[in-house]
Amino acid sequence: MSYNLLKGKKGIIFGALDERSIAWKTALRCHEEGAQIVLSNAPVAMRMGEINKLAEAVNAPVIAADATSMDDLKKLFEGAMAHFGGGIDFILHSIGMSLNVRKGKHYTEMDYGFNQKTLDISSMSLHRVLRTAWDMDALNESASVIALTYIAAQRIFPDYNEMADAKALLESVARSFGYHYGIKKKVRVNTVSQSPTATTAGSGVKGFGGFIAYADKMSPLGNATGDQCADYCVTLFSDLTKMVTMQNLFHDGGYSFTGVSQAVIDQMEK
Repeated sequence: MSYNLLKGKKGIIFGALDERSIAWKTALRCHEEGAQIVLSNAPVAMRMGEINKLAEAVNAPVIAADATSMDDLKKLFEGAMAHFGGGIDFILHSIGMSLNVRKGKHYTEMDYGFNQKTLDISSMSLHRVLRTAWDMDALNESASVIALTYIAAQRIFPDYNEMADAKALLESVARSFGYHYGIKKKVRVNTVSQSPTATTAGSGVKGFGGFIAYADKMSPLGNATGDQCADYCVTLFSDLTKMVTMQNLFHDGGYSFTGVSQAVIDQMEK
């Protein structure tokens, strides 16, 4: 069902890889709510994924950009503003990759060169996106920026590895840049901490299947799906949330504030 919450709005969505991606689902929902979209991903991710299929579904151009490259980001924003004929109202940052996880490196034995690249890709890319928009005055008044994160930024999940550090840095960037952008142009910058979700990236974490079942038992409402996260992002892009900024917003069925659930107690006592 569409409520026309984003009618007339224009946005960039980073990170749609395939139909399981939260970015993919968010692009579809934004389109349903009346938004115009530009899709972007790194060239290597575009070769791996199916972004052209999504582009056709939402009638959006695709502009390749490595989010760690200021030159690429400048070209992306120039292309998006030319396509829209003006400024940008919202951005979804759904970018993350852990080289140490990919290479099977335990957290206590991480390769620091890999770690630097992980932080650049997964965290500082948000700073680069915001810095590019800031320098080019690309965002409209009261625009909204969301970056997807995870509760491992606050709590230990052993196999989440260096991505926990990356998400903590990502959330800090959102707060810090959100302060400055709020003063400059009332731009909102928030992070959404989603339930464990069976995306291509999430499924690559060791023990993911067992953990997603555990989180579902721990959450009073159960795990939030990727489609539900897309709905939530739409509300944060809309004019209904103009005073929400610099927040880490948990979208996890209540998991983040549940010490233990009866379902987990019952399971442990079997």
